[in-house]
Amino acid sequence: MRITAIRDGVAPIASDIANAYIDFSKMTASIVAVTVEDGHGRSATGFGFNSNGRYAQPGLLRERFIPRLLEAPEVALATPEGTLNPAGAWAAMMRNEKPGGHGERSVAVGVLDMALWDAAAKLEGKPLWALLAERYRQGQADESAWIYAAGGYYYPGKDVGALVEEMRRYLGMGYSVVKMKIGGAPGTPLRDALKEDIARIEAVLKLLGGDGSRLCVDVNGRFGLHAALSYAAALAPYKLRWYEEPLDPLDYSTHAALAEHYAGPIATGENLFSMQDARNLIRHGGLRPDRDILQFDPALSYGLVEYLRTLEMLAQHGWSPRRCVPHGGHQFALNIAVGLGLGGNESYPEVFAPFGGFADDTPVQESRIRLHDTPGIGFEKKSALYAVLKTLVG
Repeated sequence: MRITAIRDGVAPIASDIANAYIDFSKMTASIVAVTVEDGHGRSATGFGFNSNGRYAQPGLLRERFIPRLLEAPEVALATPEGTLNPAGAWAAMMRNEKPGGHGERSVAVGVLDMALWDAAAKLEGKPLWALLAERYRQGQADESAWIYAAGGYYYPGKDVGALVEEMRRYLGMGYSVVKMKIGGAPGTPLRDALKEDIARIEAVLKLLGGDGSRLCVDVNGRFGLHAALSYAAALAPYKLRWYEEPLDPLDYSTHAALAEHYAGPIATGENLFSMQDARNLIRHGGLRPDRDILQFDPALSYGLVEYLRTLEMLAQHGWSPRRCVPHGGHQFALNIAVGLGLGGNESYPEVFAPFGGFADDTPVQESRIRLHDTPGIGFEKKSALYAVLKTLVG
């Protein structure tokens, strides 16, 4: 088993989301193509990229992680059965890395890890979801994945009517559960911002027939405890699907304080990038395994090798993988959700193209989606994304 080529590049993330907090329209993604030969005349090229919410990683990839991967001994790249071993490759990439400091390097490693799993599944002639189910769930893959439509961003001039029409489009695409942003009126006094957001929430709930279980709200980590509690009190009567990332992701004690006062589900974790950070959240964040949602994104958090460690840690603390609904809305996490029995996956029907979204021929029905049967992650079945990735291989 040996790696014969690694090519990398940078591609724009197509999005017109720009507000006072973050300008997604300026974001980029790293893309890689890793070609592997198995020593028996077979080769495969796996593709990877970083999930939305983080910028491209060309320096880290070219200066540290790609050279280490190319230098990895063949024995480290193969399992005892002679298949590609992403865990051995991961260990080679992390050689000489100190513990802690999980910020941007976790994204770079995740890009390569994604490509290695794509190649591993292709070498075995199986979709990644099937390979994962075979290795880790005795072959028991889910028939489909629950997904929800994320959007509802603030735009200059975007009023409540435009928000409702956006959500109506998602319902027309087959989604029954949607997510919208709250807490995004910069410089607005808390009382006025809350009043505005309640009006937005009520308008969307009217579209959803008043069913709060069909609506998630997302703060993107902007609140302190006072604002989080004020919103929690106002949101409680609506019995929403979840209240997402109200606080700084690393402020575990404040999460615990919020959980004491808000009975509804809290979702968080998309900005935690290692098993250790996830473990601190579970130990100290006061989250409740019977209702709360964990959104760790494998593409941003050192890849699937680390995500498997995170799932093992969660099991040791009494958490089901069904409480995990990864952030990012990409095919890698969707394969993981189906193959490992997670609770679902995010979806971005109208933003973060071409990296968000799933195979072209897999329609959404009642917020559920079936997966393809193409070997690998299935990037070749998403034409707009594959058009970008195949530039690396000619």
